[in-house]
Amino acid sequence: MTAIKELRRLKIRSKIRGKISGVSTKPRLAVFRSNTKIYAQLIDDANGVTLASSSTTDLKKVKGTKVEISKEVGKKIAEVAISKGISDVVFDRAGYLYHGRVKALAEGAREGGLKF
Repeated sequence: MTAIKELRRLKIRSKIRGKISGVSTKPRLAVFRSNTKIYAQLIDDANGVTLASSSTTDLKKVKGTKVEISKEVGKKIAEVAISKGISDVVFDRAGYLYHGRVKALAEGAREGGLKF
């Protein structure tokens, strides 16, 4: 059952990646969600470079539910992006539903000042 769900997500992910890509002026905000952690990266696809990243492992002192921690990761990636002069991004949910932790990360990034 899990393999079927993963294949479905990867198929959706490939369709999304066919439509969007990031450049240095408007990088791609890529999300990866595991069972316990969530990761976010700002990627310049034209040069193949990761411009910034943030994850739950970067936040040592944050307590709360996984959704609350995801929101903090979104705020952290926005803070790092704005310090590097990036304000516009393209959101890549990587085949995950825009719900729960992925949605919380996106809302946190918006609250932090990113536009997408």
